Amino acid sequence: MKRSSTVYGVWKKKSIFFQLPYWSKLTLRHNLDVMHIEKNVGESLAGTLLGQEGKTKDNINSRFDMEIMGIQPKLHATPTDDGKFLFHNAPYTLFGPKRKAFCEFLTKIKVPDGYSAKVSNYVDAINVKISGMKCHDYHVFLHRYLPLSIRGMLPADICLPIIELCNFFREICSKVLDVEILKRLHSSIAITLCKLEKIFPPSMFDVMMHLPIHLAQQAMIGGPVQYRWMYPIERFLRRLKSFVKNKARPEGAIAEAVVLQECVTLCSMYLHGIETRINRPSRNDDSGDNNSNTQLQIFAKIGRRLIGNRYCQMEMNELNKAQAYVLKNCEEASPYTG
Repeated sequence: MKRSSTVYGVWKKKSIFFQLPYWSKLTLRHNLDVMHIEKNVGESLAGTLLGQEGKTKDNINSRFDMEIMGIQPKLHATPTDDGKFLFHNAPYTLFGPKRKAFCEFLTKIKVPDGYSAKVSNYVDAINVKISGMKCHDYHVFLHRYLPLSIRGMLPADICLPIIELCNFFREICSKVLDVEILKRLHSSIAITLCKLEKIFPPSMFDVMMHLPIHLAQQAMIGGPVQYRWMYPIERFLRRLKSFVKNKARPEGAIAEAVVLQECVTLCSMYLHGIETRINRPSRNDDSGDNNSNTQLQIFAKIGRRLIGNRYCQMEMNELNKAQAYVLKNCEEASPYTG
């Protein structure tokens, strides 16, 4: 940044990027990172809904700010006879059994393998708090977990705007984007944020809560967000950091590890009969050998045992699910199931 000779209102400096010859022709000058926006928005929502100390935006100063601004009189601090203040419970904060039920719901969520990290590792149902979630955890939390967990626990006028915000992020992060849908999202996100401003305290709305206004417009210019966010870059940087063994010479450690890995990868391509990173079977590989004697297509492949060499008796509901799966996925049974 350098000081400009012309002062535009409150702005005292002008970015040096404006001296680039192509800067005035760029339609997307600043690409907003959806990954960190989701992380900060999800962290603010989770901390405020649970009233988590250090993460909630509804603190003592926020209550005094609302009193100075003359908004939400029901949440103003009430002075007591002993010179202290009484703070009333906010309708957007979960208390008592609802807060415990919210955390217990997150601990019992089960998702397909590889879909996300185990969310129960970050939820403490006893102390009723959430901690340690990474960017992708908040990504899944906003898209799927939060709309399901708050349904029925918060009033409808509070629950619906939060679900609208979660649906906005889910639509923005879709693999395929429609321009008409993006135009609708661009106009609806402003209304959603206005609804949230009527509910939450002003301290909730920092710059991260206002950045979703620009996401739909940037998606119309730059395309799907999975080609513009920081997930692949962060993964690559994490990989380079793992190469550092000598912290006094990080550049040399990374260069030596990259050269060594390329040599090992090249040699492994010419080694047969040895398991390497290239020919190693995937974690969920059930071996594709057609070694079954059955004539039904659905049982043509034999999978791995789930409980070793032991056998167990299936319960009636599990047996019904297995029968329904066979009838719906067996080609030989399709003429009889209609």
